[in-house]
Amino acid sequence: MRGLNVTPGRVSRAPTVTNDRTILFVANSSWNLSHQRGGLIRAFEAEGRWPLAAVVPVGDPPVGSLPTYEVPLVADGTAPRTEIKSLVALIALFRQLRPKVVLGFTPKGNIYAGLAARVTRRPFLPNVSGLGTGFIRGGLLLKIQALLYREAFRGLPIVFFQNRDDAALFEEMGLVTREQVRLIPGSGVDCRAFTAPPPADKADGKLNLLFVGRLLGDKGVRELAGAMRRLKPRFPGLTLTLLGEVGAVNRTVISQQELDGWVAEGLLSHAGHCSDVRPFIAAADAVILPSYREGMPRALLEAAAMARPLLAADVPGCREIVRDGQNGLLFEVRSEEALAAAIERLVSAGPAQRRAWASRSREIAEREYDERLVIEAYRSAVIALSGKDG
Repeated sequence: MRGLNVTPGRVSRAPTVTNDRTILFVANSSWNLSHQRGGLIRAFEAEGRWPLAAVVPVGDPPVGSLPTYEVPLVADGTAPRTEIKSLVALIALFRQLRPKVVLGFTPKGNIYAGLAARVTRRPFLPNVSGLGTGFIRGGLLLKIQALLYREAFRGLPIVFFQNRDDAALFEEMGLVTREQVRLIPGSGVDCRAFTAPPPADKADGKLNLLFVGRLLGDKGVRELAGAMRRLKPRFPGLTLTLLGEVGAVNRTVISQQELDGWVAEGLLSHAGHCSDVRPFIAAADAVILPSYREGMPRALLEAAAMARPLLAADVPGCREIVRDGQNGLLFEVRSEEALAAAIERLVSAGPAQRRAWASRSREIAEREYDERLVIEAYRSAVIALSGKDG
């Protein structure tokens, strides 16, 4: 359902089903809201206190049954004219809908929705779920992002962060104050839906590894392929499956040609993109994420809930859920040598140790990352920002 269509350069108005009690979700893709925030949306829908609506880029599909409004957000774009249009479109939308609270997710969702909320004086609650390429690579893009974050978050009562490292960095850069910071356990995971028996005992050299995520250089996919190239001569039965989108809009994207070369070389297989990762996690003996930086990686949360050992780069976000030697292994980022060594440690650990890591993963997921904790944090924050309980 499309109540309002915001296209580049103009606003096309239509009757809406929202009112001044509406909670408005803003992100740079429908997929992000449907899959990363689906549990939160369903919980708010079931509670029935507040109408809900979603804001996504032009051309994206609707978010479930929610009224969905389009704006010209480009997830990885930097063209000034398009960026200004994104902000102007959000300002126009907020002025029309006058939402009770705006919830922001993803870097652009946080920055532009935050700026638009300031202009229109709407309560805004951002979730710093990841910092994006600018914070990984630095330079001018980082300076621009920092300036925009500082203005978008200025004076907000609450800013959600998914890991301590990101919160500390924002404080150090003067983008938030300590009083604003609230830590939440990522987007959480539904531990009732994500469940599986522990991995089966296997011969050490015949393990199935799984990577879940967009196929990007910043996710460490090239280092992962390089590590498999090092290991395959000694462990020919070791397999790796990449589960994720190829051709994503990102300056570090892995090309189809590069991916096809790895497959032809026998280093890995590509299972494409799917909406339900559970069968793939259930078939894996461990889940691996060599990403350069994360907020709180949902792939690792879901793998932990499904009792799988975790291997991840020792970076913000990953080191929160992966406890080295307890439920998996951490390794040096951007190093295929360190990554290969970690995989070899997994292989040589033996079935009993891998079962212990798997069990510990499930314990951590249940105790610290169940999505019900996230839902309660959001419910309390919405009530605090709106000044009343529903």
